[in-house]
Amino acid sequence: MVQQRADRGALVDRFGRVATDLRVSLTDKCNLRCTYCMPEEGLDWMPRAQQLTDDEVKRLVRVAVSHLGVTEVRFTGGEPLVRRGLVDIVAATAGLPQRPRVSLTTNGIGLQRMAVPLREAGLHRVNVSLDTLNPQRFQDLTRRDRHADVLSGMRAAADAGLTPVKINAVLMRGVNDDEAPALLRFALDHGYELRFIEQMPLDAQHGWDRHAMVTAEEILTSLAAFDLRPDPVSRGTAPAETWLVPGHRGADGSPARVGVIGSVTRPFCGDCDRTRLTADGQVRNCLFATEESDLRGLIRRGCSDSAVADAWRVATLGKRAGHGIDDPAFLQPARPMSAIGG
Repeated sequence: MVQQRADRGALVDRFGRVATDLRVSLTDKCNLRCTYCMPEEGLDWMPRAQQLTDDEVKRLVRVAVSHLGVTEVRFTGGEPLVRRGLVDIVAATAGLPQRPRVSLTTNGIGLQRMAVPLREAGLHRVNVSLDTLNPQRFQDLTRRDRHADVLSGMRAAADAGLTPVKINAVLMRGVNDDEAPALLRFALDHGYELRFIEQMPLDAQHGWDRHAMVTAEEILTSLAAFDLRPDPVSRGTAPAETWLVPGHRGADGSPARVGVIGSVTRPFCGDCDRTRLTADGQVRNCLFATEESDLRGLIRRGCSDSAVADAWRVATLGKRAGHGIDDPAFLQPARPMSAIGG
């Protein structure tokens, strides 16, 4: 386990892990219908009254940064770009005295229009989901004809300085598992950083099949032609194992890298430094948690920042040692990924 310094009042669990990375879901809504995430007709979206208001999001982020030692905040969804108050929320986060690193995970639709305002608000960088370079395959996967919009959004993010632009790609057997080399070549040609992610059991349909999942080892084997070399830089608490791509440089001139997030076959739970806040104000210690702790209720009852911080610390103590996917008793969480936040 990577040991971190536990400052007084930090989010420390029973195993000594310190949560300094906050993932904030701003909405459960999405403008795509990816087959591995939700059904074509969508889901029953969260009622507006249950969602955190913009001011409530800002307050909870402030508590996390000012009281609990959080140093990185990533806004997620659903699709965070559909949240009307996004730019204002980013600006408030970037304006905190103990300014955290601020990033965004998005499907890229709308990013062409939003990249400059987000950068001006204080956003540092973006992760963009892109599973295929084939427009028709993209439409089959997402049930939307928006492939060109995603590519335009990535270019706009790079031009705005939201770098490094990282690509998140999920490979699915018999669907797009033949595209790993092409995706890496695309990323290298454009100065993006590619991260392959093992498909996880977080789909609303509960149709995930471990045996059909493309593993980290298979992904690396498919990239053999690139002669990848182990990255000498420690991954620390980062979820991705990274490799250097000989003969290539990133947009900033540093050695080009490709990462693999083997959440299922190469779990990194022992080094996890994340805490999660859902769009309705629930603390989740893990993507696969079956328990949540309500902070929305506390702030709507008028509790102080100190009381909210204390409740967050108590919630963190319940964090489990690992996600337990390999445990025969593993139960997929009731909330799908779109309602949890990546």
